[in-house]
Amino acid sequence: MSGEHDRGLHLFHHHKKVEEEPQYAEDGSVIVQTTEVDTVGQTEDGVTTARQEVKEHKRYEHLGEGAALAAGAYALYEKHEAKKDPEHAHRHKIEEEIAAAGAVGAGGYVFHEHHEKKDAKEAEGEKKHHLF
Repeated sequence: MSGEHDRGLHLFHHHKKVEEEPQYAEDGSVIVQTTEVDTVGQTEDGVTTARQEVKEHKRYEHLGEGAALAAGAYALYEKHEAKKDPEHAHRHKIEEEIAAAGAVGAGGYVFHEHHEKKDAKEAEGEKKHHLF
C-alpha cells in the first residue's frame, strides 16, 4: 500500500516539493521546477523562479507582520476596556488573551516566512549559509 497510493503528500497533506538539478533562466536567475500544483509565482508553463519565490515569501512575511500588529493592538485595547468597564471585565480579559494568542501565532508565522525567504534567497544564489 505504501507504493500504490503515493500522491506526493506527506504529513498534514501538504504537497511535497520534488526538486531537480538547478536550471538557469536567460537573465541568470535560478529556475526551481516542482511538481506541486501552486499557481502563485509561476509562469505559464509551471516554472517558478527563485526570485518569484523570494517575493512571495516577502509578501507573506509583511502580511504576517500586519496581522501581529493588529492583534497586539486589539489585545491592548481589550486590556484598556477591562479596566474601563469593570462590569464586563471578565469578557474583556478573555478577549485580550485570545488576541494576545493570535499575535503570538502571527509572530510565529512571520518567523517561518522569514526563514523561507532566506532559503529561497540561498537557492537563488544571493546568499550563502555558512556554519562557521
